Amino acid sequence: MSHHETGHITGTKDKDYNIIWFTEACLSNVLRLETYIKDAEREGDNELADFFRKAQADSRKGAEQGKELLKKRLAS
Repeated sequence: MSHHETGHITGTKDKDYNIIWFTEACLSNVLRLETYIKDAEREGDNELADFFRKAQADSRKGAEQGKELLKKRLAS
């Protein structure tokens, strides 16, 4: 028999935890991509640096959306 944590242990419902996890993953990705951008720039690979900048912007947007959604849901 499989037991799934649904908030009884952590006090956080799965759906809320999932938003928190998603937001943290996006923010971590923004930081990681900064390293990748600098690596590409150091090698003079502007195409790759631009690719990582776009990915970083997308991750930043995802984090902002996650924070707003979490804020709205926790306020209710």
